[in-house]
Amino acid sequence: MAGVQTAVQLRELGWSGSVTLLGAERHRPYDRPPLSKAVLSGKAEGSAFDVDFDALGVRLELDRRVTGLRPDAHEVDTARGPVPYDRLVVATGAEPVPLPGTGDVPGVHLLRTLDDVELLRPVLGGRRRVVIVGAGWIGAEFATAAREAGGPVTVVEAAGQPLSGALPADIAARMRGWYAESGAELITGVAVARVRAEPERKVELADGRVLAADAVLVGIGARPATGWLAGSGVELAADGSVLADERLRTSVPDVYAVGDCASFPSARYGRRLLVHHWDNARGGPRAVAVGLVGDAGQAVAAGSEVYDPVPYFWSEQFGRFVQYAGHHGAADEVLWRGDPDGVSWAVCWLRDGVLDALLAVGRPRDLAQGRKLIRRRVALDRALAADPAVPLKRASLAPARPAPPFGAAG
Repeated sequence: MAGVQTAVQLRELGWSGSVTLLGAERHRPYDRPPLSKAVLSGKAEGSAFDVDFDALGVRLELDRRVTGLRPDAHEVDTARGPVPYDRLVVATGAEPVPLPGTGDVPGVHLLRTLDDVELLRPVLGGRRRVVIVGAGWIGAEFATAAREAGGPVTVVEAAGQPLSGALPADIAARMRGWYAESGAELITGVAVARVRAEPERKVELADGRVLAADAVLVGIGARPATGWLAGSGVELAADGSVLADERLRTSVPDVYAVGDCASFPSARYGRRLLVHHWDNARGGPRAVAVGLVGDAGQAVAAGSEVYDPVPYFWSEQFGRFVQYAGHHGAADEVLWRGDPDGVSWAVCWLRDGVLDALLAVGRPRDLAQGRKLIRRRVALDRALAADPAVPLKRASLAPARPAPPFGAAG
């Protein structure tokens, strides 16, 4: 998404130079969210972008993985030789974290690419016993698809609740029941010790329990795919992300970074953000393209565009539509909106009364209105905001406030 959108935005802004898009996979560029949904379940064959690269004048080179960057020579290295550049946009995304010790174990799967989905479809079609390691977004979505296909599912999560890395424990706890409702078993608070394939595939837990499995899906997180930048001079954060600035420029001249591989400073939240979601890969390329066109002094007076979005993502799991906008901190005030044991509810995070973030379950209108309020930095009337019968926009209490200076919140 990030690479394709950068190419499209460049042409829309009047970039007159050549554009080359290098892709490590053999498939034409495709959208990833449908992989764990319609494509995995067989409701769609693929999710290729409807982009005419020839008409755009974009040279598309597939199955060409980049292995290194040499800024002094203005070249990236690939197995088929170096590729020169005048400007470079790093959009290599993220890669799933494997479960240690399972690299050579047959029947252990990851879910990130179209090739991964093609290997997993027979698992669902055969209604095989599946053990899912990790109760994050991917684990929940795959559990949903496996249960819809009719197969037995056990989900193992080392933390005490599902979605532990994304949501506070008291909120994530409300989602435990979703697994049971679907017929999936959820085991929390215990890690996987190892997976063995002989004589039968078994998942051994740290507490001594052993789970039989025809297939194992690992969904324990993702990390920026930036290892190929080692020795290039491009500065990386401790989490492996490219340290991009507010216009998504890297520490190396003529090199930008966008999407899952890059973190950026947010004045809105006073901290650096690393966002592994579709909306970030869709929105960031605009800022990159504006910067490239402006830096090149081309005809379109694009100027400079600071990138400071309200992060957004969604997930479809266990018959529920879950959406999140913003970014919450541990010190934020939590305000419940509706009954969390019901079919639809929401949670607001407030900082000094101002809406910072919103989680909506089956309440898309709340999300749409809340996202606008977050962008405008609007304070809320707590009593009105807590009433699910009141439209969230009517809970607005104060005019927009300026964003705090970067670094003010940590």
